[in-house]
Amino acid sequence: MSEEIKELREKFSETVQNVSDTQTLEEIRIEYLGKKGSVTGLLKSMKNLSNEERKSFGQQVNVLKNEITEAIAKKAEQIKQKELEREISSVPEFDVSAPPVLDRGSYHPITLVQRECERVFRSMGFTVEDYSEIVTDYECFESLNIPKHHPARDMQDTYYLTNGQLLKSQTSAAQNAIYKKYRKALVEEGRPIKAIFPGRCFRNEATDACHENTFFQMEGVMVDKNISISNLIFFMKTMLSEVFRKDIKVRLRPGFFPFVEPGFELDISCLICGGEGCPSCKHSGWLELCPCGMIHPEVLKAGGIDPEEYTGFAFGLGMTRLAMMKYGVKDIRDLNSGNLKSLSQFTAE
Repeated sequence: MSEEIKELREKFSETVQNVSDTQTLEEIRIEYLGKKGSVTGLLKSMKNLSNEERKSFGQQVNVLKNEITEAIAKKAEQIKQKELEREISSVPEFDVSAPPVLDRGSYHPITLVQRECERVFRSMGFTVEDYSEIVTDYECFESLNIPKHHPARDMQDTYYLTNGQLLKSQTSAAQNAIYKKYRKALVEEGRPIKAIFPGRCFRNEATDACHENTFFQMEGVMVDKNISISNLIFFMKTMLSEVFRKDIKVRLRPGFFPFVEPGFELDISCLICGGEGCPSCKHSGWLELCPCGMIHPEVLKAGGIDPEEYTGFAFGLGMTRLAMMKYGVKDIRDLNSGNLKSLSQFTAE
């Protein structure tokens, strides 16, 4: 029986030595280690041996099985490495003398608008922050003065995950983290909190020309001593005039948002129809662009800031709608469509 093991070992060594592809290697593995393989056959033949012979023979077969398993794994790694080397060597060299490709892509209109807004706010001393798209219920609602079962949650029917987290329905979900991040600089160094945080938001919306289930916002906050609504209006009008390169007609009307008090809706005159009314503005002549207001004392408290000493404003700028107004996009669904014919017309200015 030991001679049979020796012959099988030599036969395997000769066979596996010349293998150069993974498919052949897998066939060899099955031939030797499969349910009907040669090594498995040796183990089955042990029933004809005495107890003493069975013990010794079984140990030898197990040694052979381990040798074959290791040899196959080693060979697989060698084949993989050679395939990688062939793939690398087959990559054509980059010709630096070749003429440039004329049909280049373009930035998405929302990207262009976001970069423009970031540029404007940076020039006014705001920092640009980033935040996760997956947040906790506390971040998205409770820290913003929206406790569980509050009716305001009905306006933001969003997508929950099995672990209890959710896709953020508003960029306001970053407010609590921003206050805590810059609280020390505000209190100890007297530096105001001035930050914007753009991001993608999600809501379970019925889509139409002016509503989408995935859209972009840009949250902005400023917290310091003696901040008032006039500061809010100044920064928003400055931003809009810079983005659109002209004065924009705006209106401020009362609006309810649990995380601000008082709260407002900042609307701009629809630039698609010139204020006459169209599907994009629901035939009202106005487009809701920026929910805003003075930060609620409870929200400041949740961020560790004393509302008796500090005040601030917050706004949620609709980046998607801003892009619609700037580039004359009549249907919000075009921006997420991936339609290159529609999107390729936008290029960096």
